[in-house]
Amino acid sequence: MSYKVGYFVGSLSSTSINRVLSEALIRVAPDDLEFTELPIGDLPLYSPDHDSDYPAEARALKAAIESSDAVLFVTPEYNRSIPGALKNAIDWASRPWGKNSFDHLPAAVIGASIGVIGTAVAQQSLRAVLAFCNARQMTAPEAYIHFTKEVFQEDGTITKQDTEEFLRAYMNEFREHIARVLTVLPRR
Repeated sequence: MSYKVGYFVGSLSSTSINRVLSEALIRVAPDDLEFTELPIGDLPLYSPDHDSDYPAEARALKAAIESSDAVLFVTPEYNRSIPGALKNAIDWASRPWGKNSFDHLPAAVIGASIGVIGTAVAQQSLRAVLAFCNARQMTAPEAYIHFTKEVFQEDGTITKQDTEEFLRAYMNEFREHIARVLTVLPRR
């Protein structure tokens, strides 16, 4: 069986190290995971005023999430939290009330930073938001990636064996998490 994984890159930057990390994760992921990026850059700011008539970009985001078996969040840390663009996308996808696209969806959180604590604080903030959204989060292993250009190449190649092994194990665990969650709570 294969699983469709929608993934968010929390940064809008054209030079995002988290985009490089997402490429590395896809490279080391099990072959039965199919990845599609869930774009967030063109979404207008969320307002409940739109709940009765969602713009096309928000409808497309919700449809892409709902066609996924799981979601992977690859996020930077901005001011000890998640980027505004990522939070905005989550707000669109979890609304209107009663139409939460994340409900019971298997999810994993990871991120990279040039700082030595990775994205630990942002991930905690994101986990709190996803808990409210009733996503089924993989809680272990946690992965706070210290990014260096010597280890992560632009195309997603990882040059340090122990880092590659860690990320491969993380993605294998994510695959097992998806299977466990969907066995108990099949998607609608």
